[in-house]
Parts: sequence; structure tokens; C-alpha cells
Amino acid sequence: MNGSEKLKTLLGNLPLTAEAYWRLRGQYKTWSSHFKLEGIQSVLAGAVAEAQALTQPNPAARKVCVFATLHYWIEQSLLVALALSAQGHQVSFGYLPYSEWDKEINAFDLRKQDLYAQTVLAPANQVMRVVPLLKEVPPKLDLSAYPAELAKIIDQVSDYDTQYTLQVEETDQSHPLYALRHARNTQAALALYDWLQREQPQVLVVPNGTILEMGVAYQVARLLGIKAITFEFADQRERIWLAQDGEIMSHDTSSLWADLGNQPLPDRARTAMLDLFAARKNARLWGNFARQWQKNPVQGSSLVRQALGLDGRPLALLATNVLGDSLTLGRQRVTATMAEWVVKTIAYFANRPDAQLVVRVHPGELLTHGTSIMDVISQSFPTLPANIHVVAPDQKINTYDLVETADLGLVFTTTVGMEMAMAGLPVIVAGKTHYAEKGFTRDPQTWEGYEAELNQVFSDPAGSRLDAKTVDQAWLYAYLFFFEFSLPFPWHLLWLKEDFNSRPMRYVLSPAGQARYAKTFAYLAGEPLVWKDRGLARLTELGTDGENPHAN
Repeated sequence: MNGSEKLKTLLGNLPLTAEAYWRLRGQYKTWSSHFKLEGIQSVLAGAVAEAQALTQPNPAARKVCVFATLHYWIEQSLLVALALSAQGHQVSFGYLPYSEWDKEINAFDLRKQDLYAQTVLAPANQVMRVVPLLKEVPPKLDLSAYPAELAKIIDQVSDYDTQYTLQVEETDQSHPLYALRHARNTQAALALYDWLQREQPQVLVVPNGTILEMGVAYQVARLLGIKAITFEFADQRERIWLAQDGEIMSHDTSSLWADLGNQPLPDRARTAMLDLFAARKNARLWGNFARQWQKNPVQGSSLVRQALGLDGRPLALLATNVLGDSLTLGRQRVTATMAEWVVKTIAYFANRPDAQLVVRVHPGELLTHGTSIMDVISQSFPTLPANIHVVAPDQKINTYDLVETADLGLVFTTTVGMEMAMAGLPVIVAGKTHYAEKGFTRDPQTWEGYEAELNQVFSDPAGSRLDAKTVDQAWLYAYLFFFEFSLPFPWHLLWLKEDFNSRPMRYVLSPAGQARYAKTFAYLAGEPLVWKDRGLARLTELGTDGENPHAN
């Protein structure tokens, strides 16, 4: 720590120093911190005025707390809080003023960021209570006066934070990042516990709910017996994922499947799925999906066989996840880590020269900085047997060509497993994923069970293919996940400014906006989400030619 940082830390720990600086000078200077709320600052006063003018009485109003940290989540979540207050709910919005979760910040700069946030968010106090939770952090971080479960929450979330940030599967608690996250999560846990216990809300609404202070908030709410709603955004515009009393990134679709599974897939839904997967296979965007799943269009299985030197022996396709990805945190089942599963599977095939294995390393590794599965494999197998082939993340091979070539799918949690089942392949799932145990995958609970499934499939590869009825259920599930599991929502995190310009508060609160979004906001406020009551709601937005995005 240099001299300037030491001075700021000292000043930050003295009462009123940051406040005096802010009052005399800071508020008049151009704000240059990475912690910026300029998006919400430019629209907040107008949005508050519109909310005040259009708020209607709500006989089912609830007391709701909304929490966020990191500047982009604060902007997003404040709009959620504002819309909920306009639905007639009694809302408090709590925040912690961080811009980065993995970097230290001195106490003086952190308090300046808090004062800046208080200034920017001040108009919202007209319709809700804005609570700077930095003031709620006790001067001494003493856990002895709190339930023992709070320490366990802090440890677990800090563990996930470290894995997620470093993109690893095992946490070194001596790493400086773990110490940073543990300290931050401890501060958050104490502040959130005291705030929520004092407020006694009926509902806490929080983004993500698995990692960082937001993961702590979810766990603290559950500890206090408060209904917790978590939300996240995927790659569809004008859609949101949410979970009630669950972590949304776990993608718990059990109630969705129980209510809407085991029925024929309507023709319009099948058409939409066919169009979506044609786009996925051919590296095209489609509808309101804003992501390309492949970099290279399909070339055909014969070219892939030739490129990889594959022969006529039965072939298993193993599709990896990115190490440390949020969709793998806590999802271990048959092995302690995903890396161990990959290594043990390769070892199994090294002793099965009568079969072939292709390991498709996730193309998403090109965008990450953590350990590559390529390194994991090369460290364990400097030389691979001739029947085992590894497709690197940057290799110009389309995953769907590999699916067409394979006789068996092996996955941890990637959605490729669901798509392989849609193609009729038997799929063995090694991790805890949302589409497991829905009737169209093989779901061993132990490594011995996993090996037994491998042996069974290879004893009769052709006879192990899924029958037509099971394939249809895989298609139905995929439709439900891609189209029904997400709900209509006006403002996506990644396009917040553009979305708010297109769908300002006055539109969202108008009869047209309420017809589209009111149920989603009701679910966010705790109204039970019953999938059976919704039915196949998205079909009203789907035409016979596929996606027909709503136009305002």
C-alpha cells in the first residue's frame, strides 16, 4: 500500500472526513470513479415522477426489500424497486457501493462512493426508502452475537466467489482473493442481517443470489425466514429468469416440468424450436436471442469424421463446461470436481479400445482467463490413446456435427446434453443440471453408477438410443426451458439504457405495459409463480414462422 492509500485508509476510518470532503469539494468535481450511476442518474427524476403519477392502490401490497451491490446491478435493481413501489408495494432499497468485487478499495474512497450514490439515488426517496448499507456495517466484525449459521453462509459464499473469480473448482483459502471476499461477505452479512431483522419484510428481492454479497443476502433472508426472490438475465432480450425461495442460477425447473411436462408439443412451439436450433447450429442469431452458440456453421458429420480420424467404433461425445463457471458451482455429483470427471472418463476410455471418445472443450474458454480443460487433460495424459480425441475451444468444428456423429453423450451441466437427447442420443449426466431426472437422461448418483451406465450403453449402442416418445419429451422440455421459463420483463441488464429509452416507466405502468409485465412484477413481489396457471403463455408471442418479438 503506497502513502496515498495509507492516508486514505486512515482518513476513511475517521468520522466525517469523507463527508466533509464531499460537502466542500467532491460533489462539485467531475465524478471519475469506476463506480458510476450515470445511467440511472439521467432518468431517475423523471421515472420517479411517472411512478408517482401512475401508482395504483394494491390490495395485495407487500413489504418488500430490494438489495444490490456493484454499480450496474444497483442501477438495474433500483428500477425493479421503483416499478414495485409503483405497483403499490412498500419498498426499501438497500445497497453496498462497490464497483469491483475482486479489488481492494480504501475506506475513504469507499465512503466517497457511498456519498455519490446517496446523491444520485436521492430522488427515489420520494417513493421508497433508500438505505446505504455501508452505514449498517458494525465497526467491529464480531460474529459471536449472531447465529452460528451466519459464519457458514460467509464461508460458503466466499468459497464460491473465489472459484468463480479465479475460474477454479477448489478454493485455496490462503489466497488473497479469498481473504478479500471473506471480509466483504462478513461486512455484508452483518449489515444485511441487522437491516432485514429490523425491517421484517415479507419479501427480499436480490439479483443472482449465489455469489458475492448478493449470495449472502439470499442466504441471510432464508436464515431469517424471509421469502427470497432471485433474478438473473440470460441471452434473450425483454426476458428475465426468477426463482422464488431458490437460487435462480440453479435453474430449478422441477415445478415447471411437473405442471407443464408430459404433454404433446404444440406445432407452433415445435416450429419455434426448429427455427431456434437451426440458428444455433448455423451460428446465426434468432429472434430476441442475442447470442451465437457456435462460431462455425455445420459442415456435416463426414467431414468431422475425416478431420478427427474417426472410424466405425461406437463414439461418445463428452462436452465440457468452463471451469469455475457459475453453472458448475456446487453441481458436483459423481466426482468431486468436473476436472476429475473428465480425467476419470478419459482413463475409462483408455481401457476401452473398442470405443472412441471425443472431448469437446467449451468454446467459452476463449473468453476466460482460468485453467483450461486442455491443460487438465495434458497434465494427466501427455499422450492420448488413439481412440481418444480432444477438440480445442478454438478448433473450427461445430459441436452439432459432433452430435450427429456420436452414439452417446456425456455431460456435466452444459445444455448440449439436452440437445443430444433431442437428437435421440442416450445422455449420461455427471453433474446436477436442470434437465437431469426429467425422463430423457441417465442420471447416476455415483462414479460406480456412471461406469455402469457406460458399460450398459456400449453393450448395445443402437438399442440404447431414445425412443420417439422420449425424444418428444426432450423437445418439450427444451421448449419450456428456452421459451416459458423466462418471463416478460422490460429492462435487460446488458441493454439497460437502450431498453429504458424504449420502454420507460410510463410505458411499463400503462395498460399496455401492465398487460405484458404486471404478472412478472407480481412474482418478483412474492405472488406464487404457478406454471400450471400460466400454461404455455409464450405461444401467444410465437407465429407459425417462429419468433414474433413484441413491438412497443
